[in-house]
Amino acid sequence: MMRRFLRARDLDIEKASSMFLKHLKWKRTFIPNGLILASEIPNDLAQNKMFMQGMDKKGRPITVAFGGRHFHNKGGLDEFKRFVVFALEKLCARMPTGQEKFVVIGDLEGWGYSNSDIRAYLGALTILQDYYPERLGKLLIVHVPYIFMTVWKIVYPFIDNNTKKKIVFVENKRLKSTLLQDIDESQLPEIYGGKMALVPIQDS
Repeated sequence: MMRRFLRARDLDIEKASSMFLKHLKWKRTFIPNGLILASEIPNDLAQNKMFMQGMDKKGRPITVAFGGRHFHNKGGLDEFKRFVVFALEKLCARMPTGQEKFVVIGDLEGWGYSNSDIRAYLGALTILQDYYPERLGKLLIVHVPYIFMTVWKIVYPFIDNNTKKKIVFVENKRLKSTLLQDIDESQLPEIYGGKMALVPIQDS
């Protein structure tokens, strides 16, 4: 864990220590019981927007998130943040020994302005970068609608340089071939031409 915080701060011990102490304080207040229960995030789970998958060629667990299924709900930003932590903890628990990273397929098919939620995106980004450093192995963004790029321009400046290097926008015409570079067909979701069924994150 300490190595991950050091890598996230380019081996600067002082900055990494400060980041780690901030992480500990956040965990005590945000996850006092050590985990988020499904009963704490009913509205976000009901949107059926995040699924677990198999492993990529490096043994990293895969999750698929459907941006077009995310809407503002009565649970608000706080519940969404708990949902993000719930998902991240599920991913980390699935990592085999010696593995520290996971892969995300962000599917934006059907995404429109009604799905646009800048505060939620920035909240998820903050949690990932500040409290789960060096956990993201790769983010493959697929089925990107043109209008999404307007929101992307707002979010992009808040993404740190290490994270930016892990983000890949996948062309529709090269979707399956691009995913197969990282994921065997046996581990690829059926919806992308693979052989593995998607499992809702709460059932994994």
